[in-house]
Amino acid sequence: MDLKEIQNLIKFVAKSGASEVKLEMDDVKITIKTGSEETTILQQMPVQAAPVMQQAAPAPVAQATTEAAPSSAAAPASDDSKYVTIKSPIIGTFYRKPSPDKPVFVEVGTDVKEGDVLCVIEAMKLFNEIESEISGKIVKVLVDDASPVEFDQPLFLVDPS
Repeated sequence: MDLKEIQNLIKFVAKSGASEVKLEMDDVKITIKTGSEETTILQQMPVQAAPVMQQAAPAPVAQATTEAAPSSAAAPASDDSKYVTIKSPIIGTFYRKPSPDKPVFVEVGTDVKEGDVLCVIEAMKLFNEIESEISGKIVKVLVDDASPVEFDQPLFLVDPS
């Protein structure tokens, strides 16, 4: 089986709507599983075309991942060092309001004291209030409302002076 035949098989399986196809021939064993958008080859036995296919299929996914990472890492690098960063203590969904019909906890320019609630993070259906650890003025909100946050992800910049 050559590379073109394998590519045609992948396209055929993707269009057919099948979720998994296994093909075994003399010296080739191929398993193709289709996901939501992409088709991947999970297993192949030695054939001349097999190493080329295994390298060609994952390459676009790897490039997309490496291109997305620098853009998200570039934003915190431009922050000014005189500000204090308040980070997320948990993984969850960030909300600026206590409920949809209430005003936001803090805006840019709001003076906060130690212990003031800045936002809530929903984790496993529990809403955890995130309090300020310092007194100062909110300079920047680094996360959009209702977006997922990771542990130790910067949420706010505070000017302590």
